[in-house]
Amino acid sequence: MKDFELWEEELKTIWNQLGTIPDNDFIDKIKVHTDKISSTEPNAIADFERACAYDSTGFEKNAEPLYRSALRLGLTGLRRRRARIQLASTLRNNGKFSESIEILREEKENYSDELDDAVNAFLALSLSSVDKDKEALSLVLESLSAHLPRYNKSVYNYSKELIK
Repeated sequence: MKDFELWEEELKTIWNQLGTIPDNDFIDKIKVHTDKISSTEPNAIADFERACAYDSTGFEKNAEPLYRSALRLGLTGLRRRRARIQLASTLRNNGKFSESIEILREEKENYSDELDDAVNAFLALSLSSVDKDKEALSLVLESLSAHLPRYNKSVYNYSKELIK
């Protein structure tokens, strides 16, 4: 277990370099680092981290198959939820709006954690991409209502009225 904890710490160090080194160098560092856990067989975490690296540097088309692979290989926990959100965002960026909306609706319906607002935000973006702006606004207001110092219930109720 200590080896994996060290691997995770090294991964964080590499991620802290995002935007401070050239994108190709960053992607290469992630590839080299993830090879440490996937050199002999495919690995869900390795594919996820590679997908994130491509996605974070604007190479969404390279990220999509890696997100799919990570999920197919059984990615679990918070990384699984992040992979679903990030895949949906990547799909939206690649013009695959319906699939993006489907994934995010499923996440919203079946899971709840600290990423709920992120699910709503990316679902709102995808809905807006297909001209469902009222539903998108409703999701944004729903998420915002939980963070307001006052008027929480009012804003939440108004968010629901938008889609009646």
